[in-house]
Amino acid sequence: MTQTIAPRVRTLVLLILAVAGALLAGAAPVSAHAALTGSDPAQGAVVDTAPSQVSLTFSEPIAVGDDSVRVLDPKGERVDKGDPANPSGTTYSVRLVSGLPDGTYTVAYQVVSADSHPVAGAFTFSIGAPSETTVSVSAQGSDDGLVGWLYGFGRYVSYAGFVVLAGGAAFVLACWAPGARVRAVQRLVVSGWLALTSATLGLLMLRGSYTTSGKVGDVFDLELLGDVLQAKTGAALVSRLLLLAAAALFIAVLFGAYARTADAVEPDRDAEDDGGGDDGGDDGGPDKRDLTFGLALGGTVVAAGLAASWAMSEHASQGLQAGVAMPVDVVHLLAVAAWLGGLTALLVALYRAPVETPVGRDAVRRFSRLAFGSVVTLAVTGVYQSWRQLGSWSAFTDTRYGQLLLVKIALVAVMVAVAFLSRRWTQRLADARVSEAAKEAERTEAAEEAERTEAAERAEEAVRAEEAVRAEEAVRAKEAVRAKEAVRAEATQRAEEGVRAKEAVRVKATERANEAVRAEATERAKEAKQPAGTAPAEASGTSEVSEASMAVEPPKASGASDAEKAEAGQDSVRAAQLARQRAAAEAARQKRLRDADPNRFGLRRSVLAEAGVAVVLLAVTTVLTQTEPGRTEQDARAATAASSSASATGQGSGAVSLTMPFDTGGKSGKGVVSIDLDPAQAGDNTLHVYVEGPDGTPVDVPEVKIALTLAAQNIGPLPVAPDHVTTGHWSASRVQIPMAGDWKVEVTVRTSDIDQVTVSKNAQIG
Repeated sequence: MTQTIAPRVRTLVLLILAVAGALLAGAAPVSAHAALTGSDPAQGAVVDTAPSQVSLTFSEPIAVGDDSVRVLDPKGERVDKGDPANPSGTTYSVRLVSGLPDGTYTVAYQVVSADSHPVAGAFTFSIGAPSETTVSVSAQGSDDGLVGWLYGFGRYVSYAGFVVLAGGAAFVLACWAPGARVRAVQRLVVSGWLALTSATLGLLMLRGSYTTSGKVGDVFDLELLGDVLQAKTGAALVSRLLLLAAAALFIAVLFGAYARTADAVEPDRDAEDDGGGDDGGDDGGPDKRDLTFGLALGGTVVAAGLAASWAMSEHASQGLQAGVAMPVDVVHLLAVAAWLGGLTALLVALYRAPVETPVGRDAVRRFSRLAFGSVVTLAVTGVYQSWRQLGSWSAFTDTRYGQLLLVKIALVAVMVAVAFLSRRWTQRLADARVSEAAKEAERTEAAEEAERTEAAERAEEAVRAEEAVRAEEAVRAKEAVRAKEAVRAEATQRAEEGVRAKEAVRVKATERANEAVRAEATERAKEAKQPAGTAPAEASGTSEVSEASMAVEPPKASGASDAEKAEAGQDSVRAAQLARQRAAAEAARQKRLRDADPNRFGLRRSVLAEAGVAVVLLAVTTVLTQTEPGRTEQDARAATAASSSASATGQGSGAVSLTMPFDTGGKSGKGVVSIDLDPAQAGDNTLHVYVEGPDGTPVDVPEVKIALTLAAQNIGPLPVAPDHVTTGHWSASRVQIPMAGDWKVEVTVRTSDIDQVTVSKNAQIG
């Protein structure tokens, strides 16, 4: 059964990655989170006179650049001038050159929403009557090409890295302290840190091109990188990198000092202990508890900071209740990491933990409780986020965001169901251990009874043996007495024989001495007759041979000793190798026995399936964060429908634009003043005033005053005091016009302390 685990795991992992890749690659281009809700002139509108500006209104604040809004005439030439301005709220405008001829004009915009996503689009309006146009402006944004795909993939990798990093560390600290010593778990957490760090660096480099041209060559543009660093998203990415440096220190302590204090094996508690290890297996001394508390506190702060780097720059930072939504989003991300990241760490522990450090039942139970708390937190925060982003039940089915959210909810439900199966496998594993413990107790009791019976039998045998020993000792004592008497007799006999032998030796010694005297006398007589030196030479030769023999013998003894030592060393090496082989064989045998447990095998399969669903869920979540919220999409549809309806009825087709030259008579007293009134209907209106010099460049003047008069109804003059916005631009909001009619618009321009003039024009309002 265990031989097919690895191929199945590889197949399932490849299938999961393929599904996730299909979700990312097949997802629609990243939808803007700020939608165009109105424009002046409106899309497709036909106005009688050329407007002095084009205004765009979005659903949330946006960031604009020099070329964010372009207006092109029928020939494709730009007719806008100056940089886009933000006169009020979420309305942005760009000035147009004066004297525009009739025809169809194209407005193309590419901006960045407040939640960091690019917004691109185009529409047309006509002056006098529609005409043919050579302009072909695609609404494709910078996020639709290779750079956009890479940016989306980087976001997925960053989410996955954060989940694995934070969740894996939480699993070790809260559920399985011995996991800090397991190499596979260490590699998992470090891989999460590396993935998040590399993805963050990649997003920082891609950001400039992603929000502007979408060209690969602009990825390394240092000027764009400088602009990114000054924006909110760039600051969030840099903050994330700084927090990752702190996370590196946290990982070093977790797998260094903390791992050295963790026990190699965390024994499972008895099944009767319902606590199941509430303390997380931390039964060490005060130093270990202090270290654990410090790591838990520091890790939580770093993880919350990393989560905040997303919350402060994306969905949660804009829209309704942003001050509440951002902390909720941080808690949501932390719960996701604790659940999915801890699940990944548990999967690695079940498949890769060594035999000497197995993941125990109590660790699985602790993670089960952690996962349950995370799911409850996700449910609460998810309900709030869904209400905030959707706003209505119809948005679940009518918007892409709602449809993706339904898919996410379904995947979470599947994960919860599989997690329930995992809990059942864990309980079965515990029940099996309880049954095994009961059987072991019965076997122990039977063994004790057998030992008691055997002890009684051994006691009886000991008594009989003692009696036999005593009888044998008596016999041996008698035999010892007889033996002593025999020894004495033998000793007496030997003493007598020794005396006789000594006498015989003395006699022989006397005879030998006499013979030696006679032999010496004979030898001396012979030496007197032979040449001198012969005998001494022979004696010398004999001495040399003897010395040589003595000299040769020691080396023979030394060589034998070296051979014995070498043989002994080889024996020790073979013994060590044999010991290692036996240890490896025993470890493999224990692993086979552990893997053969059907309850553990079922737990591993259910956790693997849960992790597979989690991978797909993370991919859906990544696409969801890049999709326009349902509330915004519905608001944009309503605004577009209202604009189309107004355009069809001929009402609200654009602001009233008036251009009046003036001359105060003093120095630099000539110029042109333009008035734009939007929507030029009874009720609230927005008024813009632009002052230009003779050369068409915006100029500031000391004072500009507006007065509105409806002479037919004897209303007015109604004064309007606009606020200065930028060079040559003033605006006023909530300008009340009580009724429709032919109104006279008077503009007083003062260019010095004494030089001023009032010019006027009539405009049909309503």
